Amino acid sequence: MLAVNYSTIRNHLKDYCDQATDNHETVIVTRKGEKNVVIMSLERYNQLEKAARNAEYLAMIDRGIAQLSAGMGKEHELLEVDE
Repeated sequence: MLAVNYSTIRNHLKDYCDQATDNHETVIVTRKGEKNVVIMSLERYNQLEKAARNAEYLAMIDRGIAQLSAGMGKEHELLEVDE
């Protein structure tokens, strides 16, 4: 992980973008007022987004299991499908 101030990034943006994409580096751009940003490859971003979606889905399944364990489930008849 690299931390670089705004002025340096502005003067060397291509180099830091290459670091992010070619070397899988995460670049933190420090700015005044603690309004920092992060530069990372799209591949890494997509991995993080997928992991977040998976975690949300697993949490939803865990909540459902907990509800069933607490007796909050309902039993239904299965529907017959005509072929």
